[in-house]
Amino acid sequence: MESGVRIRGFGGGARGRVRRFEEMIANILLSRGEAAAAACAIGAGAAAWGAVSPSSQMFGRTIRRAPDAGTIALTFDDGPNPAVTPELLQLLETHGARATFFLIGKFAREAAGLAREIAQRGHAVGNHTETHPPLVFMPPAKIREEMEKCAEAIESATGTAPRWMRPPYGFRSPSLGGMVRARGGEVVMWSRMARDWAPQPAEVVVERLRKVRGGDIVLLHDGDHRVLRGDRMHSVKALAYWLPRWRDAGLRFVTLDDFGQDEWAGETGGKTRRSA
Repeated sequence: MESGVRIRGFGGGARGRVRRFEEMIANILLSRGEAAAAACAIGAGAAAWGAVSPSSQMFGRTIRRAPDAGTIALTFDDGPNPAVTPELLQLLETHGARATFFLIGKFAREAAGLAREIAQRGHAVGNHTETHPPLVFMPPAKIREEMEKCAEAIESATGTAPRWMRPPYGFRSPSLGGMVRARGGEVVMWSRMARDWAPQPAEVVVERLRKVRGGDIVLLHDGDHRVLRGDRMHSVKALAYWLPRWRDAGLRFVTLDDFGQDEWAGETGGKTRRSA
């Protein structure tokens, strides 16, 4: 990643993510004085869609829906976070919900006890790289290093190597899927996101989560990839509202470990059941 280039504003629909991704590549190339290449980058829609769209299977299979339409798979990125994750774990336990946590390696080392507690409470743990870089800009050797360091940190803390992997920002390179599958894992995206990666009123997150349906893999954040103790309490408060309502609607909470690897569906996942 070029020095000084910031990754921001990649929420929203797939078209918006693709357009902003193209613009970011063009800006990087322009900063290098490569105007012609920058012009080509703006038109590279297919490759951009393959790299950033949660539904894309262009660079290999990704998981983005649960195989059972009567379930919801809650997933949390960028932890463990000592300022938020303990309260989130207690909330999930109160409502009998289990989830999947995609941990950043450097934080799993710094808060190893908390990473261990996540696993001990019955939640699944996944690889979210060592430092949260945009993998699409990195050579395969660096991508492998990021994944291996994170896996080592998680295994050291929990005693188990992670099987699931989610790329930071949802950015995938053509080589990522093959690397993950060679380690016996799968790349996991999402079908619904809370867009909760910055401090905001909990009520806003509550409204976004109103679109969740049975069979969704929901992307949330309990951490901030920039700092260990980021403010993500708005996500906890939003879940405090929705967890009992989803359960009353007959939906069950599952982790990625609850089904066999081959059972997890891609873009054409199972039928959906409406939430309350």
